[in-house]
Amino acid sequence: MKFDTPATTNPIDQLKFIGQPMDRIDGPMKTSGTAPYAYERHDAVQNAAYGVVVGAAVAKGRIESMDLRAAQASPGVITIVTAQTAGKLGKGQFNTAALLGGPEIAHYHQAIALVVAQTFEQARAAAQLVKVQYSRANGRFDLAAARPSAHKPPEQDGSPADTRKGNFEKAFDTAPVQHDATYTTPDHSHAMMEPHASTAAWKGDKLTVWTSNQMIDWSVGDLAKTLGIPKENVRLVSPFVGGGFGGKLFIRADVLLAALGAKAARQPVKVALQRPLVANNTTHRPATIQRIRIGAAKNGKISAIAHESWSGDLPDGKPETAVNQTRLLYAGAHRLTATRLAVLDLPEGNAMRAPGEAPGLMALEIAMDEMATKLGIDPVELRIINDTQVDPEKPERPFSQRQLIECLRTGAQRFGWGQRRAEPGQVRDGRWLVGMGVAAAFRNNMVMKSGARVRLNSRGVVTVETDMTDIGTGSYTIIAQTAAEMMGVPIHKVMVRLGDSAFPVSAGSGGQWGGNSSTAGVYAACVKLREAVAQKLGVPVDGAVFADGMVRSGERSVPLAEAAVGGELVVEDSIEYGDLDKKYQQSTFGAHFVEVGVDMATGEIRVRRMLAVCAAGRILNPKSARSQVIGAMTMGVGAALMEELAVDKRQGFFVNHDLAGYEVPVHSDIPHQEVIFLDETDPVSSPMKAKGVGELGLCGVAAAVANAVFNATGVRVRDYPVTLDKLLDKLPEVA
Repeated sequence: MKFDTPATTNPIDQLKFIGQPMDRIDGPMKTSGTAPYAYERHDAVQNAAYGVVVGAAVAKGRIESMDLRAAQASPGVITIVTAQTAGKLGKGQFNTAALLGGPEIAHYHQAIALVVAQTFEQARAAAQLVKVQYSRANGRFDLAAARPSAHKPPEQDGSPADTRKGNFEKAFDTAPVQHDATYTTPDHSHAMMEPHASTAAWKGDKLTVWTSNQMIDWSVGDLAKTLGIPKENVRLVSPFVGGGFGGKLFIRADVLLAALGAKAARQPVKVALQRPLVANNTTHRPATIQRIRIGAAKNGKISAIAHESWSGDLPDGKPETAVNQTRLLYAGAHRLTATRLAVLDLPEGNAMRAPGEAPGLMALEIAMDEMATKLGIDPVELRIINDTQVDPEKPERPFSQRQLIECLRTGAQRFGWGQRRAEPGQVRDGRWLVGMGVAAAFRNNMVMKSGARVRLNSRGVVTVETDMTDIGTGSYTIIAQTAAEMMGVPIHKVMVRLGDSAFPVSAGSGGQWGGNSSTAGVYAACVKLREAVAQKLGVPVDGAVFADGMVRSGERSVPLAEAAVGGELVVEDSIEYGDLDKKYQQSTFGAHFVEVGVDMATGEIRVRRMLAVCAAGRILNPKSARSQVIGAMTMGVGAALMEELAVDKRQGFFVNHDLAGYEVPVHSDIPHQEVIFLDETDPVSSPMKAKGVGELGLCGVAAAVANAVFNATGVRVRDYPVTLDKLLDKLPEVA
C-alpha cells in the first residue's frame, strides 16, 4: 500500500479498540515468568552448551600471544573460539568495530574469545584461565582533549553536519541580549534489565539464533554478512526483549559468538554478555560538549541562535547529532548549527533512546532558561514567544501538526506554574529549598516501510505475523488493537506473532517509528484481507461493515469466519511512504514540568513532582503510552542527577560498568508522575494518524530538572549530571 496523500476517514477512526486503554495482552506471560526470553529457550533448544566471552584487557593495541592450554584442560570445556579459529569473518554494516577482535584490538572489552563448556560455571571458570599477552598502543580517551582535532563528519541519513541561514555572527553581535555558554553531557549506558543474550543452533548450513534484538531484518543481514553465508540461511527469533533503548538495534558479540560457538561445538550454544561487557563491549550514548549562543531583542524574540556540538567515536564511527532539534524548535531569522566528531578509542558510541534530541535538549533547554532569566521573561512565555509553525530553515515547509504552545500552556495551568517564584532560592519547605523548572520536548517523527501477514481461519481467529519486536513498548497490544479494529473482531480473537525473521519485514523498534509504522503495516495487510473476505463472501468491499465478528453489506449479514470455511485466508502487504515527509515537517512536541527540593545543608536533590504534556498524533493505547512516557521521565531523572559512565582516561574504559556502580533511578527516587496527551490526529503521518511517543517522553526532562534546581538554589549547573558536589559550595547560607 502506498501512503502518499494524507489519510482520510478509514476504519481505524471507529475507535472501538484503537485509542482505548487496554491491558497488555503479553502481560500475563511476563508476570508469570512464561514469556520466552533469548537465554531461556528451553522450549526450542535441548541440551545447549554455555559460552562465556573473554573481553580484551586493553583499550588499544595488539594480541601478541594467547595461551589456551589451561582453559582447554579445564573440566567440562568443549571448545574455545578465537579470531584464529573462527575463519574469515566479514563486518556488518551496523558495527563500527569487529565483533570478534584479534590480533588488533579496537577498544576495551572487545570480544577476543568464547569459552564453551557443559555448564555456565565451567565456562566461566575456564574463561578466567585464558592467558593473553598484549602490546599496548597509545589511545585517545578524553573528549575535551580530542576536541581541537575533531572533524566535520559526512552527511548522515540525509542530514548535513552543518546548516546556516542568514548572518548569524552579525545578528548575534548586535543583539541587545546575548547568551553564550558551553554545556557537557557524559557517556551513558543503556543499562537494560536483560543483557545482550543469544542461543544459537545449526541444522546443516542453516542457522537459527534466538536473541534479544530490536531490528530483526537489519540484524539478519549483518549476521549473514559477518559469517559470509546467504541471508536466507539465517533465521533470527526475538519475540520478547527485556529492554533495549537502542543498545539492541544491531547484533553484538553475543549473537556472533553464539553462532560460531555452536558451529565449533556442533551443538547449540547460549551466550549472555556479562554486565561489564554490556557497558564496554556494546554501544552507549556518547558524551558531548555543546556550545549554544542565543541573541534576542528585549521583548524575547530570538534573532540569532547557534548550536555547536562535539562528540567522539571509534574511527569510521558517527557523531551524536545533538544539534538537530535546534534546527526546528524555535524561530529566529539567523541560524547556525555545526556537528564535529573526534576520534576516540573508547567503546562504540551509537543510538540510545532519542539519540540527538535527548542530549541536545539537555543543553538547549537550559540555555533557554538562562535567556529567560537575562530577559526577565517567564521561561514558559519565552518559549511561546519563539514558536514557529514552519521549518525555520525552510519556511516553505509547514509542520504537519505543532501544538507546542498548547503543551506549555496546558502544563503550566495543571502544574500550578503561576505560583513559581521567579527569583531563585525564595521558597523553603523545612530544610528544603524548593524550585520549579520547565523544558520543551521535541522529537522528530520518522516513518519506515513496514509489512505484515494476516491470516483468517474458520473459527474467525485473525493472526498477525510480522518481524516487529516488542521491547516493552506494547507492540503486541497495539497491533492486536489494530487488527481487531480493522477486522471487526474482539481482542481475544486476535493472535499476534512477533520477532521472527520468517515473518514479513517490519519497521522494527527504533527511532520512535516502530509503533506507528508497524501498525500502519498491519493496517495495510488488513485492508487486503478485507478485500479477500469480501470477494469470498460475494459482497462489495466498499461500504462493507466489519463489526462484532460479522460482515454486513446492505441487508446481508454474514459471519466473518464463513470466508475461511473452505480454507484459511492468508494475505500480506506493507505500508510504503511517499514524500509527505518532504512536503511537511513531521515532529512530536511536549512540555515537561518538574518540582524539586534541595537540602540546604547537604545539597541532596529530591524530585517532588513531574508532569509531561505530549502532542504526538493519535494515541493508540493511552495506558501503554503513559507507561512509555513515565518510563522515559524516569530515565530523564537519571540523566539529570546520576547517570555517568566514568572514563578511565589512562586505560580507556568505563570504570563503573555494572549496575552497582552505574546509578539509575529506583522507585524511591521517583515521585508522582502525571501525563497528559493532547487531543490530536496527524493524517500526514500514516493511516493510523499516530506518531511515536516513547522517546518524546525523555526529551527535555533532564533540563527541566536542572532548571528546577536553579530555581530552588540559584546555582546554575551546565555539566551533567547535577550532583551535590556541584552545588555544595554555592548554596545559600543556612538561616
